Amino acid sequence: MALFNKVTKAAISPPAGKAAAAGTGYNNFYSPSSNNGGAAMVGVYYNYTEGEARNAAMSVPTVSRARDLIASVIGCMPLRMYKEMWNGETMEKIPEAPRTWLRKIDPTVPNNFILSWTFDDLFFYGRAFWYITSRTADGYAASYSRLPANMVQTLDQSGPVWFAPSKQIIFSGGELDPDNVVQFLSPIQGITSMSQQSVATALKLEAARFRNASSAIPAGILKQTGGEPLNAQELADLASAFNAARMTNQTAALNEYLSYTETSTSPDKMLLIDSAEFQAMEMARLCNVPPYLVGVSVGSYSYQSSSESRADLWTFGARAYADCIAGTLSQNNVLPNGTYVEFDVEGYLMGDYSENNDMAQPEAYDEVQSQS
Repeated sequence: MALFNKVTKAAISPPAGKAAAAGTGYNNFYSPSSNNGGAAMVGVYYNYTEGEARNAAMSVPTVSRARDLIASVIGCMPLRMYKEMWNGETMEKIPEAPRTWLRKIDPTVPNNFILSWTFDDLFFYGRAFWYITSRTADGYAASYSRLPANMVQTLDQSGPVWFAPSKQIIFSGGELDPDNVVQFLSPIQGITSMSQQSVATALKLEAARFRNASSAIPAGILKQTGGEPLNAQELADLASAFNAARMTNQTAALNEYLSYTETSTSPDKMLLIDSAEFQAMEMARLCNVPPYLVGVSVGSYSYQSSSESRADLWTFGARAYADCIAGTLSQNNVLPNGTYVEFDVEGYLMGDYSENNDMAQPEAYDEVQSQS
């Protein structure tokens, strides 16, 4: 009987690597007694930061616009779960009952928030991290919390190119168990390391435009061309009288020895319009977003419908990141073997986002399973 009990318990135990982390609730993962300092800081949002390099890049209007466009795509598409079955000709996708976390990844925030900010980490840093805050009885994750990529260091990889999931993860000064962390690796290098000079140039250009816009340039110049030279006080009084006449729409009188010349300033030159448009084009290239979607003039190029603009944004900007997120969430350390996750991109491309666009799926997966 003792041997039978041992075999039975082994057969129903959570998969290897998950059993040690499987807990009975949310607090189990945050208890300092069961975790090191890194895990204890998960969810302490007061200490969370996104990074100076990321915030500096976001101050460039084109980068901010590109980021928001792609984030809106990633955040608005619902996730759905499926399995594949051979129907005699091809692999057919069979809808699968979604696990609870698929509808509520982090119990404290909506899915569109955590998915958008996961993309944000991939976009700027080339990787993103979710920490498992609770597990189901079978050992798989039941809920997650996003870790800002700026606050994560990996001792076995220095970056900025990431070759594989790290096995030595430091978060906020403490080490995390890699079995409790889902690591997303972007196929595109993060822009904070890929294009530091381009972002710095854009920031300097914005600073120059601000200085020019703030400069006080005189409307005109009063010049003495002959006669007895006027002293400084007389010139100041003359300028004041002339300005007062102009402000009240009165007639200003000048003698034959004085002339007035208007200051000629070009707004295009003052605000560096040509340079700004060129830099915006460079930033659009950097962000992999079609220029016309971020307000950059593209000459004769035009799109015929909003569906084409959505397709362009998906194809050139969002797809690589969406595939990265869905592919990572389909790994065997997240879902059982043979179960996959994908975004409902068809609904986005068609512009159909009614309440029933989640696709007809079976009832949600019951995460609370009885244990023998």
